[in-house]
Amino acid sequence: MPESPVPPVGALRAPGAILVVSCYELGHQPLGLAWPMAFLERAGYAPRALDLALEALDDAMVRRARLAAIMAPMHTALRLGVPAAQRLRRLNPSCRIVFCGLYALLCAEFLLDGVADDVMGGEFEGELVALAQRLEAGEAPRRRIATRERLAFPLPSRESLPPLARYVRLARGGRFVPAGYVEASRGCLHTCLHCPIPPVYDGRFFAVPRPVVLEDIRRLVAAGAGHITFGDPDFLNGPRHALRIVQALHAEFPRVTYDFTAKIEHILEHRGLFPEFAETGCVFVVSAVESLSDVVLANLEKGHTRADVVVALDIVRRAGIAPRPTFVAFTPWTTLADYLELFDFAEAEGLIDHVDLVQYALRLLVPPGSLLLSRSSIQPFLGPLDPAAFSYRWTHPDRRMDALHLAVTAHLERAAAAGEDPRTTFYRLRALAAERAGAAVAPAAVRLPPPERPIPPRLTEPWFC
Repeated sequence: MPESPVPPVGALRAPGAILVVSCYELGHQPLGLAWPMAFLERAGYAPRALDLALEALDDAMVRRARLAAIMAPMHTALRLGVPAAQRLRRLNPSCRIVFCGLYALLCAEFLLDGVADDVMGGEFEGELVALAQRLEAGEAPRRRIATRERLAFPLPSRESLPPLARYVRLARGGRFVPAGYVEASRGCLHTCLHCPIPPVYDGRFFAVPRPVVLEDIRRLVAAGAGHITFGDPDFLNGPRHALRIVQALHAEFPRVTYDFTAKIEHILEHRGLFPEFAETGCVFVVSAVESLSDVVLANLEKGHTRADVVVALDIVRRAGIAPRPTFVAFTPWTTLADYLELFDFAEAEGLIDHVDLVQYALRLLVPPGSLLLSRSSIQPFLGPLDPAAFSYRWTHPDRRMDALHLAVTAHLERAAAAGEDPRTTFYRLRALAAERAGAAVAPAAVRLPPPERPIPPRLTEPWFC
């Protein structure tokens, strides 16, 4: 692919000459736009923010751009970002295109082969500014950049983003409250094999200064937020930092609630903090359980066991906080009995309404650069890389599992289209899995939900990763 021409000196400082694009950020107002915008504005640029989840990529905007930065923090965002980049390339061949984020680095080989001019990830915002400055100076950019250097964080720039009311809300007690999204830290101390963070951050994390986080929260509350999601990969990587932030949040906004994500082992390690989290307004905690099989957990190097999960759930619930576990329901090591146990466990632990149904359909993703590829245990199941899907194909040794995954996915799509009650769908999925296992399923196995039941607090976007 020929290199995009270098823009004339000064061209990048014109309004809209730098286009910063978000494709998908879990239904939240994208912090993945607000921070790059802030870094660029601090350096004297006048970028244009575009959230493709809500806004159209119009021709005039595309033709004005001299540098386009497309955010790829997750797999879904990357899949949406590639066609956006291809359209941008068709309409404006002279625009330099850079992909930023975890999946940009993991899938760099594909992106640099005709889609993007540059890729960068990790603590990339400073490098994005440096790229603009190098282009202005007529210097050759570095095409691939991974950085783990501590940044001087400005306050996120949200003024030009769509209003908060258009994004995800907290559903609680029949009310829907606008939810703001912040991060108190980035990166992660841990190296779970299936996670996209360890290949980029290599066990490091960076705390965002408390004054920056709190001022961002103030502005979100002023914009209408009644709930805050702390989107850190693990809020308890820095427990003192986390606790001080939520104490200050509650002192200033006692009616504002919040949620965060934490590893099972961190819940156990910091169990003494959870009563205070509840007192300061935490209404639910997301934790990547991934599996109830100790075999699967060991192959993913998750750092916890099935027994730990039971203890962690008890810690969270005793504090008065709703647990929201997430799963990777289909892996090469997951047996049909393991899959059925997810439903038995959810029913026995009173978690049916705490687990979003999409969790029962999630299949292990093995992108290029995944740490899973360094382990021999995955090799017998791996097929070729599917460049268009940004993942290696894999086949389960039990053919019933691959067929079940397709059936579960199709059933979820039909149930969502029909507006079926999630509790009914849960029992139908359980019956489907039992049938595939050859178990007898009584008609009573599919139960109608009670006319009224308490629904635990949740966000209106049922997706966590």
